[in-house]
Amino acid sequence: MSETITVSAVVIRDAEGRVLTVRKRGTSAFMFPGGKPEQGESAPRTAVREVAEELGIELREDELGLLGEFTTAAANETDCRVHATVFTHPYVEVHAPRAEIDEVAWVDPHASDVQLAPLLKDAVLPQLDPS
Repeated sequence: MSETITVSAVVIRDAEGRVLTVRKRGTSAFMFPGGKPEQGESAPRTAVREVAEELGIELREDELGLLGEFTTAAANETDCRVHATVFTHPYVEVHAPRAEIDEVAWVDPHASDVQLAPLLKDAVLPQLDPS
């Protein structure tokens, strides 16, 4: 793998324990909302900004909890890895995708019927409590 892409991502769960995922335009894998930092931007600030851009949701940075840092194969960039700082955030209502996001799906972390990005499938979801 040649390049490592750094991102921030957010895990939001609903009352049934499903996690919020998004699918970017022109791709097939669902991933957590989030994205790449701007110059000098902290990981929590990146998470808040990216979720606002992708979903029109204003998360509170002080309500982010650090879940961990994970490195896996990238979902959409061949021969790249993704290094993600992953946060949790309390439930927020989601109305519709924006920006480069084509679709939003709430998925069961232990029995998904959609294609999931390696970061979710291989690294983060196995670590979530089955709540």
